[in-house]
Amino acid sequence: MASGLAEQLGAALLARGWRVTTAESCTGGGIASAITDIAGSSAWFDMGWVTYSNDAKQKLTGVLPATLETHGAVSEAVVAEMARGALAASGAQIAVAVSGIAGPSGGSAAKLVGTVCFGFALADRTLTETCRFDGDRAAVRAQTIHHALAHLLALTRESDTA
Repeated sequence: MASGLAEQLGAALLARGWRVTTAESCTGGGIASAITDIAGSSAWFDMGWVTYSNDAKQKLTGVLPATLETHGAVSEAVVAEMARGALAASGAQIAVAVSGIAGPSGGSAAKLVGTVCFGFALADRTLTETCRFDGDRAAVRAQTIHHALAHLLALTRESDTA
């Protein structure tokens, strides 16, 4: 499932002459892994960060302490900063950042297990969204990876027609 999307993403990125970068929390590098499972991905994958802790989010992708304190690690504000920070620190033209609650614990009434925030950064804009995925930890992570790859692909293709 993810391999087909990663292959399509690679082809779309190559067609544009773009590279992608990742900043991941709940997926623990799963998006980067799906991308680099594809032979030749070094032509379109730049680098990635696993920023599982709040400290790592701040040090590696420039998330502000005030953003974490105000919104929490699983928030659109945090993934927006993660995505912009990853884009700025890399040689990529598009970035994805994810932070979520894969479970089975860690959820709350406000942020249920399966809640995942996504940030996508390009030179001219940053987009965010929050999704709620069902299933166990592995299922939430797999759905997160799939969604990230699909959205990266859509943004790359959209840029082809813009």
